[in-house]
Amino acid sequence: MLDAEVRELMQPFVLSDYQVQEVYSRFCLEVARGLKRSTHPQANVKCFPTYVQDLPTGDEMGKFLALDLGGTNFRVLLVSLKGHHDATVDSQIYAVPKDLMVGPGVELFDHIAGCLAKFVEKHDMKTAYLPLGFTFSFPCVQLGLKEGLLVRWTKGFDCPGVEGEDVGRMLHEAIQRRGDADIAVVAILNDTTGTLMSCAHRNADCRLGVIVGTGCNACYVEDVENVDLLQAEFKRTKRQVIVNAEWGAFGEGGQLDFVRTEYDREVDEKSINRSEQLFEKMTAGMYLGNLVRLVLLRALERRLIFKQSSRRPEFASVLQKNPEVFETRYISEIEDDSFPEFASTRKIVKQVFGLEKASVEDCQTLRYICECVAKRAATLVAIGVSGLVNRTSNRRVIVGMDGSVYRYHPKFDAYMRQTLQKLVKADKEWDIMLSEDGSGRGAALVAAVASKSK
Repeated sequence: MLDAEVRELMQPFVLSDYQVQEVYSRFCLEVARGLKRSTHPQANVKCFPTYVQDLPTGDEMGKFLALDLGGTNFRVLLVSLKGHHDATVDSQIYAVPKDLMVGPGVELFDHIAGCLAKFVEKHDMKTAYLPLGFTFSFPCVQLGLKEGLLVRWTKGFDCPGVEGEDVGRMLHEAIQRRGDADIAVVAILNDTTGTLMSCAHRNADCRLGVIVGTGCNACYVEDVENVDLLQAEFKRTKRQVIVNAEWGAFGEGGQLDFVRTEYDREVDEKSINRSEQLFEKMTAGMYLGNLVRLVLLRALERRLIFKQSSRRPEFASVLQKNPEVFETRYISEIEDDSFPEFASTRKIVKQVFGLEKASVEDCQTLRYICECVAKRAATLVAIGVSGLVNRTSNRRVIVGMDGSVYRYHPKFDAYMRQTLQKLVKADKEWDIMLSEDGSGRGAALVAAVASKSK
């Protein structure tokens, strides 16, 4: 049985119906502010138009490259589209060395261009003309389909010389400097747009793309007359456009202060982007493990966990010294564990604290802490999804999902559905779909659709 004091400790993470409804109203207001030119500068949810106006039909054919940069690794993909909703994908993952994540931007793009050249050579495509869709998963202002200005770095990147610059041009120039492959950057998108496109390739009702991984963001299909920032010529020919919500920044105007905990505040204060991306810091994989770590510290202080062990001060010092010691993936593994054996949980406890045999009670306490942190994250994501589903003009809406937290957490989907059932309008039919090959395949599809419309 769980200690009443443990429930009390975790109470700040349990959102009441009133809080859920209030966050929902505030979020919807921010989206409306982000879409209007007059309020856009003050809005936290920026709602940038992506200039992607055509969804795939499934009939696309040809070979396309995709590059997916959004974290400490990036992927290069060769996507062969065969019509009839069919595609084959060859891909390779390349690392971004730590020093390149904070070194000059030119060096980062030169590294990427070098990996692209190696990949193309390996697939005997050096002489082929290859249109490339570039998934760049950082906040960008799009000026067109292949022009995107980086607003600010997130996810531990901080390369000087890139903020305010066109990342499509920087990649193009790096490819040109090498001159050993015929690659044309035809589209820039972020991973949410890639996810939406990838799912729309398989299901025509997909209208949202959501990522809950290292970071957290969403995009959705909006009617052009509601998107003030979209230039007039793009409103004449098409009815809709994909909008990149950039909802990770929701809360920067104080909208989430009434549900943020002391742990959220500490995570924010010690981050490299203080007071920014507050919604992301409550929902994304980069931060969830750290939240659990801080709660564990408080639980140790109050003798709510590992009560029987004389090594509690030693455990506290392990947690204090290393903010990354409790990895986010542990949350998924612990919630997936079986009672009363708790084999995975005990293994994690041994790995983190060196404790040979955690009691069943300790394992239950740890699982409850993880559950509360993950459930709150899923509830917040579902609040945002509900707001965007309710905005779309389609009656039937598929939500395309990707990202390691959503993909690997055993209950994230179920937690989300509980909240969606409360908030999505009764006249909407909705479902959630896991993206296959996620944003990579989506980037190739944007490149294919862009090449076709040319």
